[in-house]
Amino acid sequence: MVIMSVDFGDTRTGIAVCGKSELMASPVGVITEKDFDKCIDKTADMAKKQRAEMIVVGYPKNMNGTIGERAEKCQLFAEKLEKVTGCPVELWDERCTTISAHNYLNTTNTRGKKRKSVVDAVAATIILESYLGYRKTLCTDGSNPSA
Repeated sequence: MVIMSVDFGDTRTGIAVCGKSELMASPVGVITEKDFDKCIDKTADMAKKQRAEMIVVGYPKNMNGTIGERAEKCQLFAEKLEKVTGCPVELWDERCTTISAHNYLNTTNTRGKKRKSVVDAVAATIILESYLGYRKTLCTDGSNPSA
C-alpha cells in the first residue's frame, strides 16, 4: 500500500512516502504554507500526486502522554485532510521525531538553510518508518493492520 506521512507544522509541513512494498520511507519534500486550509489543500494535492492509499499524520502528544494544543491542531488537520482526500488518515505518535531528525542531520553534517529546508521531511520520514515498523509487527503477529 502506498502510504504518505505528514509532519504538520504552522509554517512548514514535511512529507514522506513509501511504495506498495512498504519496505522503506523516503522524504518527498516540504510544503511551506502558513494558512491552515491552504496547507490541507496542498497536502491533499501531494497525496493525489503520490497516489497515496493511506495517510499518517504525526500526533505530537506531550511526553506524559496527554494531548495538548499542538496535538489537537494536528487532530483537526487529520480530520479535514481525510474529508478532502477521501483517503483513510491515521494519527501516529511522533514524540521526539524532530529531535531525532536534528540528530540525524547532525551526523550527516547538514547545516544552515539546507538543514532548515529538509528537517521537516526527515521528521515525516521518521514518522513513517516508525509506522511501517508497527505494521510489520502486526503482520508477523498474524493480524491485519489494514483492518
